[in-house]
Amino acid sequence: MSSKYLLAIIAIIIIIGAYLTLTTENQYERIEIAGSTSVQPIAEKLAQVYMEKHPNVKINVQGGGSGLGIRSVSQGIIDIGTSSKEPNSNESKGLNRYLIGKDGIVVVVNPENSVDNLTKSQIRDIYNGNITNWKDVGGKDGKINVITREDGSGTRSVFQKIVMEKTSIKGDAVVLTSTESVAQAVDGDPNAIGYISIISFKGNLKAIKVDGVYPTEETISNGSYPIQNPFLFLTKGNPHGVVEDFLNFCLSPEGQSIVKSEKVVPA
Repeated sequence: MSSKYLLAIIAIIIIIGAYLTLTTENQYERIEIAGSTSVQPIAEKLAQVYMEKHPNVKINVQGGGSGLGIRSVSQGIIDIGTSSKEPNSNESKGLNRYLIGKDGIVVVVNPENSVDNLTKSQIRDIYNGNITNWKDVGGKDGKINVITREDGSGTRSVFQKIVMEKTSIKGDAVVLTSTESVAQAVDGDPNAIGYISIISFKGNLKAIKVDGVYPTEETISNGSYPIQNPFLFLTKGNPHGVVEDFLNFCLSPEGQSIVKSEKVVPA
């Protein structure tokens, strides 16, 4: 076979492949979701189950932080923005809010740390720099390495509002951009302290009681655990079609059972 005919056959195969790919892609209805890295795992689980029930739907879930989710849905870039904080009055203009569940923010330390309980004021003083050594809160002598989230993080926003109140997180705190990175940093440092969503809390870290209350589904549900925040889905205006159907699924008994299975308190 001459090279001329061979090239022609290859070209035809490429054209047919591209056509079939485009045809297949066009058969799907799509939902784009982005925002809070704390909400991301539960959004991915809800999307997975929904797509199994609706093979003609493709749902893409990404992180990026609550701020990005709010901005992107407001600008019409995505269909659903996820947030682990309440949008402020400026951010919420034109947005519809759907409470998917409630999350606890867990203050975590390394398992080697002997401290079991901190008051909210002690946590605030650690994060604003007034307390810098573990021995001052009942632990061993050692510099406290403070780890926080970036500006725009919904988890940080709630932590700032509930714990820090009118004080600021100290300037030399280590700033990380995801729940997972905070967990990894604390896991690798016996003197570190951080805060993460309860959905991402694993047994390799140690959760601190806050004002004597341990973070559990029950204490979050009854409001006795003091550091908690909403898990929100946001849409620009009223949703329609497959987006509306997906949101209805998330708020249905089946959807809420999935939320509960992911260690989030159902709405």
